[in-house]
Amino acid sequence: MTTTLLDRTSFTNSVERHRRELHVHCYRMLGSFEESEDAVQEPFLRAWRRRETFAARSSLRAWLYKIATNVCLDALRKHKRQPATIPDLPWLTPYPDRLLDEVAPSEQEPDAVVVARETIELTFITLIQLLPARQRAVLILRDVLDWSASETADLLDMSVASANSALQRARATLRDELPEAEPRPAELTEEEQRLLAGFIATHQANDARGAAALMREDIRISMPPHPVVYDGRESIAPLLVRAFGPEFLGEWRLIPARANRMPAAASYLWEPGATEFRAFKLDVLRVRDGGIAEITTFDASLFEQLGLPLTLAR
Repeated sequence: MTTTLLDRTSFTNSVERHRRELHVHCYRMLGSFEESEDAVQEPFLRAWRRRETFAARSSLRAWLYKIATNVCLDALRKHKRQPATIPDLPWLTPYPDRLLDEVAPSEQEPDAVVVARETIELTFITLIQLLPARQRAVLILRDVLDWSASETADLLDMSVASANSALQRARATLRDELPEAEPRPAELTEEEQRLLAGFIATHQANDARGAAALMREDIRISMPPHPVVYDGRESIAPLLVRAFGPEFLGEWRLIPARANRMPAAASYLWEPGATEFRAFKLDVLRVRDGGIAEITTFDASLFEQLGLPLTLAR
């Protein structure tokens, strides 16, 4: 190790530039923004304590990824977290786009690779949570970060044959559920912008019929941490009644947002007797073939990280 990395200031400056991409890596592994916040602290503490053992033949970035991955694997083993189905993901949370934009490009990986839209969208994050932890790690390193088989095996202390086998099993598990990933720009498409604007307008107008018309017949709605999933437009009728029906006495105000490189709407509720609109929920939308195909509804706990106010004036 060079003497500069032994100096606390130099070491801190060297590792800090990797903090956000390591946070994203932990998020993919754990599926939770909050848990990733905790997990990403540990690699920096361990790295400082073990800086004397840093191998000059390895890059600092690879060394940090190794520590971060092991922290996540330890956490998953501790919690014995192995969901069987998508509703079994109460810990799932969104990732704010404004923080994804903080990922610094490096010589090894441009930021576009680290936060590519097709590998940070909720569909991908949700499905990889169904994989065993080590398969998930191999898939992320190989298919997301584009690391070689030997680099992946070295990071996970596996043989190359074992790493390749784990990758094949992970790909086979996801093959029927996950469409072939194609590079897509981070910006919203015109179709996504149109449907998001319609979603906001119909909700603010209490227009249940208009809101339903924006949705595909096979729409899916989930609400982590609640283990419920609504499949199909007919199944969501009770939700629309509660949100827009005659017994609803409040008022909605929605503003556009972005999470996981997807269109989102932040909802604020004015209740009878209130003096302001208060943060209520975040709906993240997946658009496909001209309609809203999926809505994942979260509470307002990450509004500040999303850069959203907690209240709105009338």
